[in-house]
Amino acid sequence: MIELIVADRCTDCGACVEVCPTNVLERAPSGPPLLARVEDCQTCFMCELYCRADAIYIAPDCDRRVAITPDAAVASGRLGQYRKHSGWDEWARQFPNEQWLMETVFRRAGEAVRAAAADDKRTA
Repeated sequence: MIELIVADRCTDCGACVEVCPTNVLERAPSGPPLLARVEDCQTCFMCELYCRADAIYIAPDCDRRVAITPDAAVASGRLGQYRKHSGWDEWARQFPNEQWLMETVFRRAGEAVRAAAADDKRTA
């Protein structure tokens, strides 16, 4: 779940606001975007993927908020980690961008859930 935007790193480009599928972020009159609806965050990492300043901290726990300071977020080494390991922008030569593979992962997960439900019906 998105926890904070490190103001010292944010360039106010607004890319994170534009790509968020659930409108968690809102542009502020000045400074970094506001975390307006954190409870709607789906932990999709789109905001982090598009943040070229590596200013967004998304906690590994997607079910509940995790309190963290900007200094702790920077020290964690997690800022921009997903973008890096996804091979976006300057990381394209080092890491393959395999985001398109997620469609296969989600399809297989759906098939497994449907198969388990069918098995439950047969044994009931």
